[in-house]
Amino acid sequence: MTMSSRVDDVMQLCCEVSASRKIKAAVKSSGKGAAAAGGGAFVGGMVGGPAGIAVGGTLGGLLGTWITSGQFKPFPEIIEELPPKYKEVLYSDIMAALSSLNWTDVASLIALVMGSVTLQEQVLAAIHTFATKELNAELQYGK
Repeated sequence: MTMSSRVDDVMQLCCEVSASRKIKAAVKSSGKGAAAAGGGAFVGGMVGGPAGIAVGGTLGGLLGTWITSGQFKPFPEIIEELPPKYKEVLYSDIMAALSSLNWTDVASLIALVMGSVTLQEQVLAAIHTFATKELNAELQYGK
């Protein structure tokens, strides 16, 4: 089995486990929020002077919060869109949890993990750590 097929197997496993728990993620776009806050302060300052900076910054901050919140999408979608570099990191994280497993194809890997609550929890923990650490994402479970 080639390395890339093993990575693909593990990505499919992550999709399966995260779909079974209905995991959604929102990748925090702090840059957009900061731009909205800064832009609001700038426009406020141009229009209303020093007091306008405060009002514009507040309104821009609220707009930034609104822009960056609530953009949750199913985690399997996020996994499919990951660049190869991130897939390698996620693969390494999952393999650290599943190092003792030996599988021949993706179906056997999924069957092994889905048949064990302990293995599912290990995969979920690795997914959670990866999502928060590498993607700066916020996760929702089962909604």
